[in-house]
Amino acid sequence: MDATLTIALAQVEGSVDPRKNLETADRYAQLAAGQEARLIAFPEMFMGLPGPERPPIRFVQDGSMDFLGGLAEIARRNRIAIACGLWESSPDPKRVFNTAVVLNAEGELLAQYRKLHLFDALSVRESATMFPGDGLPPVVSIDGLGVGVAICYDLRFPELFRHLADSGADLALVLSAWYQGSMKEDHWLTLLRARAIENTFYVAGCNLIGASFCGRSSVFDPFGTPIASAIESEDCLVAKISRGRVHSVREKLPALKNRRTDLFGK
Repeated sequence: MDATLTIALAQVEGSVDPRKNLETADRYAQLAAGQEARLIAFPEMFMGLPGPERPPIRFVQDGSMDFLGGLAEIARRNRIAIACGLWESSPDPKRVFNTAVVLNAEGELLAQYRKLHLFDALSVRESATMFPGDGLPPVVSIDGLGVGVAICYDLRFPELFRHLADSGADLALVLSAWYQGSMKEDHWLTLLRARAIENTFYVAGCNLIGASFCGRSSVFDPFGTPIASAIESEDCLVAKISRGRVHSVREKLPALKNRRTDLFGK
């Protein structure tokens, strides 16, 4: 019997107020659970939207609330796994880790991945306020399917996604705050699709909306076929991930098996 996982992507506008973001998370978790989703993803930086006068470190220094604990309670109450972007303290007192967490439906922490590739490009310099992670993203099991995570700019680095494929991922979740701009939307959709095709697994990109971000959250299957997509407005995408589909595509197109690991390594 085919193993499947129904996922939801919450394409939302971030707030500067973590409490408001938790309210949004609770509302969308209820909505997704009502559509039989077993996992819901929220974008990068969802804990609190930074700005020129509001660096990410401020969200970490504010000890008035436990954002991760709030997510755990939402997961437990709605019986749904959650993937979400948040901020964590780092060894640098002026910079933070840009982190993705995955919680199971009991609110237990399954994975914690700190963004490896900081976006120092196109007039943006994330390294001024963020500290790079130094560990590869894990793959965790949700309802028996392998789920890996990446964060935004990671999408431009195919070796990270090949690592997820080699680690048993059936699905790569990309939590993002992908900017608007010339060619940016085309790059977002093209790269999501490319990562799915070259690794013959599902790729789902969950993006912010608002004044700076392009939305267009999407899910591509292992053959690169789009199975769910949003425009630039608030939305909740729902899609079914099938391990049988991953196996079927890999039988037809065994690109991972055909690699020259004797020359390039694995």
